[in-house]
Amino acid sequence: MAEAAQERLSGLNVYYDNRFERQAVKILPGEFYATSEDAMIVTVLGSCVAACLRDTKNRILGMNHFLLPCDFGDDCARYGAPARYGMHAMELLINQMMRMGADRRYMQAKVFGGGNVLKGITVNNVGQRNADFVVEYLRRENIPIVASDLLGDYPRKVYFFPEDGEVKVKKIKHLNNTTIVDRESVYRQKLKQKDTDIEFDLFQ
Repeated sequence: MAEAAQERLSGLNVYYDNRFERQAVKILPGEFYATSEDAMIVTVLGSCVAACLRDTKNRILGMNHFLLPCDFGDDCARYGAPARYGMHAMELLINQMMRMGADRRYMQAKVFGGGNVLKGITVNNVGQRNADFVVEYLRRENIPIVASDLLGDYPRKVYFFPEDGEVKVKKIKHLNNTTIVDRESVYRQKLKQKDTDIEFDLFQ
């Protein structure tokens, strides 16, 4: 069990979160993580969307972080190695959870992100496309959405807690917009943000 957990953590950012005094796993665009253990899952979203899934019976949960969903058509065949497209990202997460013993019948979802973080840019709104995709995908897969915080014009930091599936969301008021766009497009830049005087929204 420990070896399997370590394998799933390979390449991910694992750290001790001083705010919540616990181990956390931070996922970046194109990444996902599933667990039945005690690690909190964290991500930062601009126009990307994160789906937080939880099997309420078997206590297995996971989160992904994706950008630019494909349509339900021929474009879905064009996947890259990272989970760049929403459908691929959802399948990766669900399949990993099921390999760990999750049952789709007991899965619930909480979805976040899809912000228009560059003010004034509304053409080809990636955030809107991401948000529309995740809602439609989960509807088609009969996975109920029990909480959501989508769209808007601000980035978010999302904390997913394993004990009861609680999600806390911080709306980030001060952000280097160039950094987050670069990070979402190249999957590697570290987000730089001012993380002060931000209130939590709680999704139970």
